[in-house]
This record gives sequence, C-alpha cells and structure tokens, in this order.
Amino acid sequence: MKLPQPMIRARLVRRYKRFLCDAILEESGELVTASTPNTGSMMGLLDEGNPVWLSVSDDPKRKYAHRWELVEVGGPAGPAMVGLNTSLPNALAAEAIEAGILPSLAGHAAIRREVRYGAEKSRIDLLLEDEDKPPVYVEVKNVTLSRRPGLAEFPDAVTARGAKHLRELARMAASGKARAAMIYLVQRSDAERFTLARDIDPAYMEEWFKAREAGVEMHAVACAISPEEIIANRPIPVDVS
Repeated sequence: MKLPQPMIRARLVRRYKRFLCDAILEESGELVTASTPNTGSMMGLLDEGNPVWLSVSDDPKRKYAHRWELVEVGGPAGPAMVGLNTSLPNALAAEAIEAGILPSLAGHAAIRREVRYGAEKSRIDLLLEDEDKPPVYVEVKNVTLSRRPGLAEFPDAVTARGAKHLRELARMAASGKARAAMIYLVQRSDAERFTLARDIDPAYMEEWFKAREAGVEMHAVACAISPEEIIANRPIPVDVS
C-alpha cells in the first residue's frame, strides 16, 4: 500500500488529547501540530525525540496540514519502523489475502468490508465470499506493541470491544455455517512472532482461548515498512499457550 506523499521527517515532542502530536521538522526546525490517526495507548512509541514521518496535505478543509504516519523506535532488537495509522490494517489484510500470504484464506471470489453480523450487532472487518465455499468472517486487529526482541503483542490496553469481537467470531465458528478468523496485522518491521499481552488484559486472553476452542482461526501478518509504502508481506507464528 502506497503512503501519502510528500512525507516529511521530524522529531516527536509529545502526543496529547489522543488525536494530536507536536513534532519538530528536521529540515527547518519548525514546530508543527499533526493529527494522529491512532487513538490507542501507543505503548512504547511515544518517547520524546523519536524520528517520525508526517504526511502533508494542502486540503483547506483539514484543520491540520500534517498527519503522523510512521515512527521509528529503538525496539528491543534495535531500530524498527512502525506504522500507526489504524485506518490501514483492514486494507492491508485484504491485500495480504488477495496476494496469497495466508493460503487458508485465499481463493475467494469477493471480499466485502464492514458487514453487520452477530448477536452483538458488530461489523465484521472483512467477509470472504464464494459460491463454492462457506463464507469466512475475518476480524482484523492493529498491532504495534513489542516489549521483547522480535515479539509483537496485543493488546496494548484493556479492550472490552476486542473481547466482544472474539465472542462474535466464536459464535459464528460454532454455528457450523461459516468460518471465522482473526488477523493480527502487525505494523512493525521487526516482528518475527506474535503473542497476547496477558498482563495487560487477562480477560481478552480468556476470550481468545474460548474463541480458538470454538474454531476461530488465528493468524498474524507482519509488514515491510518505509516512508513510501507499507506491505503486509509475511505470516508470522502465533505463539500463545
């Protein structure tokens, strides 16, 4: 997936009010405020001075011309590029499925997005459909946390909404009428394995095991990241026990 251009390198000053950050442009030294397309905790990404990349828009309707797209962090295994825009994972996961990165989910005639389903009135991120196969309901979660070398983790904060999505998928899988799958889309260049952050949200982990027992298929996909593009290019092991 191509990223918006031009992209300007800066240094993070602070992130605040969930939707904003201040950064100093490296070339000019100007302090700018940028919108932040990630309302999560962004644990491990917010150290002052981290290199960041901002896209720039000349759209007069936008309150802030700059938008924070990428950050480089000194990860546990060395520097890593991280994509933080939470509007991208669904499209990245769809691209990965269409490219055959996840063979068990490949080969469907159509992919629909944001389809309402289930007892809790959720919207499924991706619905894979084909006349000759059962439908596959796919939930996608954005992953940016890493606290050990090569190990990506989810969640980075308590997520009651995420637990609800697991319950919906579990019901769908147990019905026998469709398949259900979870994709953890890891927007980190250093990810080699995926696990659950059980210390952050034990309740989510409990629902995760119930969902897997019910037949929900668990996948993790990592990305190659540059200021020009993000590509979901490789499956990584899901290491949860």
